[in-house]
Amino acid sequence: MTPTGVYLDHCATSPLRPEARAAMTAAFDVAGNPSSVHADGRAARALLEAARAQVAALAGASPPAVTFTSGGTEANVLAVRSAVAAGARRLLVSAIEHDCVREAALATGLETLEVPVLSSGTIDLDALQALLDAWPENGGPVFLALMAANNETGVIQPVQEAGERVRAAGGWLLRTRMNNIE
Repeated sequence: MTPTGVYLDHCATSPLRPEARAAMTAAFDVAGNPSSVHADGRAARALLEAARAQVAALAGASPPAVTFTSGGTEANVLAVRSAVAAGARRLLVSAIEHDCVREAALATGLETLEVPVLSSGTIDLDALQALLDAWPENGGPVFLALMAANNETGVIQPVQEAGERVRAAGGWLLRTRMNNIE
């Protein structure tokens, strides 16, 4: 917390909520490896699966669909790789994406194109549409990475509009603020 008690840069990170701190402290007391079959391992597995079920309920997902990562970079790379594994054949990355997203996309070897932003800092929806229109219908799904809110400028992206366009083209959207694939 800042000396004034007010923290306003929630696009970059947020202070830890007391409930999260309490849950983490309780989890630190469980020393077992959740992949082990002994009693301590089973206790750790139960704690892990309870957390997975809670997150799934909050996200409206099934527990097996929840994967825990160590942070944003790992989650972004996992999302890009998962999209490719699921059949994405072209990757679109907004010009303001974090380097980890851009590098993960380039590392796939698939065609990776940058979607420009306007002087306002928002994605150029017309340029996005042109890229989507230029992709043949039988070319396979397109994947777009678009941060919901820029952590440096605070600009909020038109995620809903971009997502509607990408889905209409049979593709997927990665919102990198929340690291969700739609």
